[in-house]
Amino acid sequence: MILSMLRVMRALAWVLVICCVAPALTSCGGDAGSGAGGGEADPTVVATTTQVADLVANVGGARVEVHGILPPGGDPHAFEPRPSDAASLTDAPVVFKSGGDLDGWLDELLDNAGADADVVSLVDHVHTIRSDGEHTGEEIDPHWWQDPRNAILAVAAVRDALTEVDPEGRDTYRRNAAAYTQRLRRLDSEIAACMAQVPAGQRKLVTTHDALGYFAARYDVEVVGALIPSLSTQAQPSVEDINALVGQIRDEGVKAIFPETAINDKLEQAVSREAGAEVGKPLWADSLGPGGSTGDTYLKAMAFNTEAMVDGMTAGEVACKSGYR
Repeated sequence: MILSMLRVMRALAWVLVICCVAPALTSCGGDAGSGAGGGEADPTVVATTTQVADLVANVGGARVEVHGILPPGGDPHAFEPRPSDAASLTDAPVVFKSGGDLDGWLDELLDNAGADADVVSLVDHVHTIRSDGEHTGEEIDPHWWQDPRNAILAVAAVRDALTEVDPEGRDTYRRNAAAYTQRLRRLDSEIAACMAQVPAGQRKLVTTHDALGYFAARYDVEVVGALIPSLSTQAQPSVEDINALVGQIRDEGVKAIFPETAINDKLEQAVSREAGAEVGKPLWADSLGPGGSTGDTYLKAMAFNTEAMVDGMTAGEVACKSGYR
């Protein structure tokens, strides 16, 4: 009986939030306001993660308002949507999700919001690999954006979806997508040139969790291991896992361990002391950063990560600057 009452109360809370928290997005008992100048408002679309929100914003430009659910610097694996997040879904014609296990929390959010928006899962439009780097298998690595070529494929999917819900913006979305694709191709070339400066025997990567498999596969980097040997940050490493990784780091001559910006680096510091490797600069793995940070856009985050890895893998002997930094 108590459990049933709690469920009813929770459902009522969602309804109240959806109706009253964000009147700019939906109206309770009245007509929604019109756009600037009395015309039809620009479409407001929703993106689950920071990377997806940035890609959508670059394609949509000034014609589209993008509401990102995950805050900058957040961990999508540990994120718990708030009831207020549901309000952004009620009138959105399309929702862009990263896909895989990364933002699975969207499904419950959509159910609670009663939203009927089209959902575009970008992982379905890119080339995926497994956590072991292979291109076949059932366990898909959801961190597809770590390969800029996948970002290019995602941009095409975003362009098509925006055109579907806003046909009058077709030319705008086409031009924006083409221009941004050129920048992504340039980014890919710059990263490849930077990583090529690191001797092959030193291109060895140890991170907090298995988030850079696509980057490693694209730029010929050996993933030695991760402190959390999982695609999710929510897994817990065992003492045996950590001891084995310390031994690998020593045997492989790994020079640096790279923490992630969204996660406390205490474990990296401890492993560093045991293994004799330096702690590199924190990488933008699962989230972009706030405005003004080294990772406040996809382009900047990827460029920063590359420079940090080159520096750490060579113990500062090689420096590589990207045009996006």
